[in-house]
Amino acid sequence: MKAVALTRYLPIDDPQSLLDVELPQPSPPTGHDLLVRVEAVSVNPVDSKVRSPKPQVEAQPKVLGYDAAGVIEAIGDEVTLFKPGDTVYYAGDITRSGSNAQYQLVDERIVGHKPATLDFAQAAALPLTAITAWELLFHRMGYDPEHGGDGKSVLILAGAGGVGSIAIQLARRAGFTVIATASRPETIDWCRSLGAHHVVDHRQPLSPQLHALGFDAVDAVLHFVDTDRYWNEIAELIAPQGRIGLIVGPRKPVNIDEPFKAKAISIHWEMMFTRPRFKTPDQVEQHHLLDRVAVLIDAGELRGTHTETLGRIDAANLREAHRRLESGTTIGKLTLAGW
Repeated sequence: MKAVALTRYLPIDDPQSLLDVELPQPSPPTGHDLLVRVEAVSVNPVDSKVRSPKPQVEAQPKVLGYDAAGVIEAIGDEVTLFKPGDTVYYAGDITRSGSNAQYQLVDERIVGHKPATLDFAQAAALPLTAITAWELLFHRMGYDPEHGGDGKSVLILAGAGGVGSIAIQLARRAGFTVIATASRPETIDWCRSLGAHHVVDHRQPLSPQLHALGFDAVDAVLHFVDTDRYWNEIAELIAPQGRIGLIVGPRKPVNIDEPFKAKAISIHWEMMFTRPRFKTPDQVEQHHLLDRVAVLIDAGELRGTHTETLGRIDAANLREAHRRLESGTTIGKLTLAGW
């Protein structure tokens, strides 16, 4: 089968950083596994982080890719949630071979039925970011998906990114007053189009901008970028008994004592690979939430975050996708479709 893989960890401008390869098709699925024919993939920061330069050399080609949409070709003997021919979307498991291949084995418990109103490329843009935002807001931070934000405010840092784009919608739907950060006219417009009530410039101090909007404090913060840069401002802005959600680790130690202790702030980590990586008893929650997101997409209550398809799935196009992602200027999600 065709695949895109690496053997060395190189800068993305190096043509050897991602390579077109031929690999054996995966063995027939067993247990809870599905064999999926991959039709489209997306890219996320995790792809470039895993691929980033390091001395390690792989003895066998390593396939990355943590967002896909496709068709089920075969199912394992314990599968109950799907049948051959179903169209699906998923983010996969970082401990297994990735989605940048024509065929992939993936556990049914972390797979959802593809939204019927989206094509494969549009669907491939959603899984990782939807899982991340949903798990963080509703599973980790504990807000109810329906009315958990009623009467509350949330500040979303990096609103125009992949996770921010779906988080704005989920938070708005849950009843929050949504304040997103963006700086360019096109990213500001994007955040507003997704439902942000207010947009503030992350290149400027946040506190004065929020105060000018009438917010002395916010009830929740979704921290999707540069934890170090905004940590002290968040300490000032977060309301007593507020909740902070993180997906980006600090590069250096940060203070979690005062004023967080005085305000009884709760801090929540989200890693969407935790459930599949550790085979947690509740990993099927990813299946349920992806199915729920698909229903909301098809009902028009959420919209996709796909912005551009760069072409077919090959090494050159994936290198370009990684390059754009690493530039830090992408809006929404980039995808590739077809072989």
